[in-house]
Amino acid sequence: MSVVIVHWFRRDLRISDNTALAAAARDGDRVVPVFVLDDHYANDPNVGPARFRFLRESLEDLERSLGKAGGRLILRPGPPSHALPEIIRETGATAVYANLEIGPYPEARDREARAAVEKIGATLRLFGDALLVEPDAIATAGGAPFTVYTPFSRKWLVAEKRAAQPAPGRLDTPRLRSVPISRVRAWRDLPPHGAGVPRGGEAEASRLLERFAAEAAGRYAEDRSFPARVGTSRLSPHLHFGTVSPRGVLAGAGGSSKFALELAWRDFFHHLLFHFPNVAQESFRPEFRVFPWRDPGAALVAWKEGRTGYPFVDAGMRELSGTHWMHNRARMAVASFLTKDLHADWRIGEKWFEHELADADLANNNGGWQWAAGTGADAAPYFRILNPVLQSKRFDPRGEYIRRFLPELANVPDAKIHEPWTMTALEQSRANCRIGIDYPAPIVDHARERETALRLFESVRKKP
Repeated sequence: MSVVIVHWFRRDLRISDNTALAAAARDGDRVVPVFVLDDHYANDPNVGPARFRFLRESLEDLERSLGKAGGRLILRPGPPSHALPEIIRETGATAVYANLEIGPYPEARDREARAAVEKIGATLRLFGDALLVEPDAIATAGGAPFTVYTPFSRKWLVAEKRAAQPAPGRLDTPRLRSVPISRVRAWRDLPPHGAGVPRGGEAEASRLLERFAAEAAGRYAEDRSFPARVGTSRLSPHLHFGTVSPRGVLAGAGGSSKFALELAWRDFFHHLLFHFPNVAQESFRPEFRVFPWRDPGAALVAWKEGRTGYPFVDAGMRELSGTHWMHNRARMAVASFLTKDLHADWRIGEKWFEHELADADLANNNGGWQWAAGTGADAAPYFRILNPVLQSKRFDPRGEYIRRFLPELANVPDAKIHEPWTMTALEQSRANCRIGIDYPAPIVDHARERETALRLFESVRKKP
């Protein structure tokens, strides 16, 4: 009698180096590749069209890859606790294999799915796959979770990394009913794919990784912080959806130690979410859970639309709205501006990024925002306040990134591009850029708001 195993695809939408899929192909005679159309995901208002588009493209690519291997992708409506037992009954499967996900919702979903699967006599087996080092694989000398990145990274560098798994040779999928990808309601009316918007799929991830290895990996340490350069891999949405494995990314980067440490940051934020799940709702540092955040009012709209009057911040926000991706240096600048210049709650920014970004990942998005706000796991965070003008001068010295996303500043000379409000009336006329009309004046004074932020943070830290 043949052994049938269901492989439940989640955030591992690839056939190469897929730990659970490789195990299913090894342990079973027949494999049923399944993706459950989760109502929670489809109905979440924080999930914007960019992620739905990326998901659709990734599933279409996965369907093609499975077809070449003799298999077939089965799409079923959720919830998984209903869909999986249904498929088990139809196929006689004895087990469901899936790769582990970290976070309050996926962990609750998996508990419900496990109970439903076990109720009918099958098993749910979860495999570590999405990280290079699992959250419970390393700890401090005292056995506690890490809460500071630097000591974590030292332990992470020497920790054993899981070996890559081969893609399954041939898959024999039983004939089952499946929802056609084109008929999924959540992405039926998605807007056209714009220029610069990340594209999904394992094939696209392979192309980006090859390009990064050939063009940028060798200069990653020098170029990664300059958003006008081709200095990063742009693989973040692919890592989020699992169209590439972190092992494949690390190997494809050619051994860059600086790039490896960026992957360590990714594992660190997942380490925090695993051990301290409350960070998904509140500040990691208890003293900042009562921080007097202010209502940004109309300034929030200006921030979202890239109309703050600070070109580097605005270029980042226009990149976000136009491409649904943002360079990491710009992410730090815009997050610092929202929390330290506008004194707005970091969760407002986190939710906006979650809606807009194709790569929105709970652990990374939350970790990045709490790092910028000064509320997260860090050695000395609260007084880190990025100056938007100095960030601009240092990391976009000729204004190439600014001009790419702020065409109204195209003719502003290099000497004024970082502070266009300092142009004289004649200079504004020559640049065809009138401050307050064609481009806004700064909505806040950074120097003054920096002092306000320091007072607010100090007042909270001094409370018993």
